[in-house]
Amino acid sequence: MVWGAVIVAAGRGTRFGRPKQLVEIAGVPMLAWSVRAFARMPEIAEIVVVTEREWMRSVLDVATPAAAGKPLQVVPGGASRQESVRAGLHALSPACTAVLVHDGARPLVRADHVRAALSRVGPGQATLLAVPVVDTVKIVDRQTLAVHVTPDRDALWSAQTPQCAMRADLERAHESALRDGMTATDDAALLERIGVTVSVVMSSPENFKVTLPEDLERAQTLMQARLCAAGDDR
Repeated sequence: MVWGAVIVAAGRGTRFGRPKQLVEIAGVPMLAWSVRAFARMPEIAEIVVVTEREWMRSVLDVATPAAAGKPLQVVPGGASRQESVRAGLHALSPACTAVLVHDGARPLVRADHVRAALSRVGPGQATLLAVPVVDTVKIVDRQTLAVHVTPDRDALWSAQTPQCAMRADLERAHESALRDGMTATDDAALLERIGVTVSVVMSSPENFKVTLPEDLERAQTLMQARLCAAGDDR
């Protein structure tokens, strides 16, 4: 399979005062860590970064050196994550027969976990990185806040990215959702609804999404520790 990576780095970063993908972690813009991770994987033939139209130049300046010569495009996203992923899919060359979709705000993704996810993809078979839920989860009525049920925690996993599938399956999932007016918070849900089997692949809690300003300190600490362990003092 020829893999293409779609990195979703849209959003205005209102909590950070500037585009989140350009905020530095360990001296490097957050987005660059994901681009670098995928660029170093021989399995991945090309990378597409989807971002806000107004930040395309800045994102290209960050992503280009991180891609280290691997084919790279930066394209404008849509009004929703789902539309942005669809734009990224359309930008991939016809040579890509399989796709992984990753959140640009998950800078600590590990190549060995990604490879484990890629290895289990085939026609009708998709994967996503995930970790078991450690907290007890309650299903709650939105209006009254009364607890309806407490699901079995052993059956619950917290979804991460990348989420990986055959390109034909993912395009079919997005086309079906667009036709039916259906929206979802991740690509796995779209694949599930058209009958693709989606399996979880064990990841790490370190592959969390930087959402709030306080997440930056955690990401900074973890990245510095990782760099030190690798002998890279940056």
